[in-house]
Amino acid sequence: VKILQTLPRLFSSQVLGLASVVLTGVWMGHYRGGFAWNGSAQEFNLHPLCMVLGLVFLHGDAILVYRVFRNEAKRNVKVLHGIIHLLALIISIIGFAAVFDFHKAAKIPDMYSLHSWCGMATIVLFCLQWVMGLLFFLFPVASSGLRASYLPIHVFCGLVLLVMAIGTSLLGITEKLLFSIMPTYSLFNPEGMLANVLGILLVCFGVLLGYLITREDYRRPPNPEEESLSVHFKTLIEGGSPTRP
Repeated sequence: VKILQTLPRLFSSQVLGLASVVLTGVWMGHYRGGFAWNGSAQEFNLHPLCMVLGLVFLHGDAILVYRVFRNEAKRNVKVLHGIIHLLALIISIIGFAAVFDFHKAAKIPDMYSLHSWCGMATIVLFCLQWVMGLLFFLFPVASSGLRASYLPIHVFCGLVLLVMAIGTSLLGITEKLLFSIMPTYSLFNPEGMLANVLGILLVCFGVLLGYLITREDYRRPPNPEEESLSVHFKTLIEGGSPTRP
């Protein structure tokens, strides 16, 4: 598959992801009173925006760099992959801090809902995934055999975490609507309809990314020069001969 054939799908994924972030901002900014960092409901509004931006959109884009930059030096793509994931992690932590700070100020219990349980599991596993990627691939401390064994797990976990982030976002959207506009939600309240559309966009973003990530013909093509360098690097750190099978 030539890169020009993948561009429409890649472009569509960016439209869906950006539209999700914008709709989240409009929902929290227009319907929920804007943003602040003062323990008020406006501080809570940072939570959904940061989670959609970090754990969904940027996380998805970090995975997609291997589909976009298919012919760039692999080391550079690894660095970009790690940086985008780090940015996603920082933004997500800000979102988590915002909701806990708001709960503390409003004297609301923490960690009692399914949304909060799924969210905590997602952020903890996301942190673990980033650290493991750092140690196995960006600054590898493991043997090449161990890295090769772990790579499919790393790829699978990245996709699972994206699914978990989107699923948790859908739980959060429903929870927020029931807390905020439950009496009028069934009357096709404009805020409710906007949030419903946001949920559909998130699902479509996840489905399209899953398609792009799992299609074999969209994968980064093997680079003989990089594979040769990898063999020689293995020789330097593990001993033996580059020609040894």
